[in-house]
Amino acid sequence: MRVVIAEDSILLREGLVRLLTESGFEVAAAVDNADELLQQVAKHQPDVAIVDIRLPPTNTDEGLRAARLLRQRHPSTGVLVLSQYVRVSYAVELLDGGAEGVGYLLKDRVSDLAEFTSAIRRVGSGGSAFDPIVVDQLVGRHRRADDPLTALTERERGILSLMAEGRTNRAIGERLTITERTVEKHCANIFAKLRLAAGPNDHRRVLAVLRYLNG
Repeated sequence: MRVVIAEDSILLREGLVRLLTESGFEVAAAVDNADELLQQVAKHQPDVAIVDIRLPPTNTDEGLRAARLLRQRHPSTGVLVLSQYVRVSYAVELLDGGAEGVGYLLKDRVSDLAEFTSAIRRVGSGGSAFDPIVVDQLVGRHRRADDPLTALTERERGILSLMAEGRTNRAIGERLTITERTVEKHCANIFAKLRLAAGPNDHRRVLAVLRYLNG
């Protein structure tokens, strides 16, 4: 899987390059600003762009704006943003283009190499990878009384939350100590309550996550 990295801290950038290379990824480019990120993604067409939300020159939201441009210009490239903190408005902006091939992780997660590389692969394969803390804050926003999400049971909300983190049915079952078949039954109930009918061009799992996170 080919990746491009945009991170202004040289220590973290070089560390990511080494860790990902040793984990079997091809690092096509590693840059320190948004302009170069856009250029390198256009040049290499990577599977995933790993982007720090804060990039020069202002170190505010250049990375986020670049990530949104990447989603528009290169829809086949997954975008995984890294941040030192959670900002709900940033996550909502990322989700504006859908929940496929997108992720938002806190930088603390990088220290868990297995979890971090798993998130990159999920995003590169068209899935989502949202930090549990990000999910909690997104879901904690006020919902309308008629929101179909309010009809979900506590167990169903827990499963949908794990879906938003990018977990497979098998991984969800292992986390909750239930069988994969039981997870599938809960998923069917979630889709029914959210009125997500099966269709040839729609991915109900992605649509459910998107509705869950966007509220």
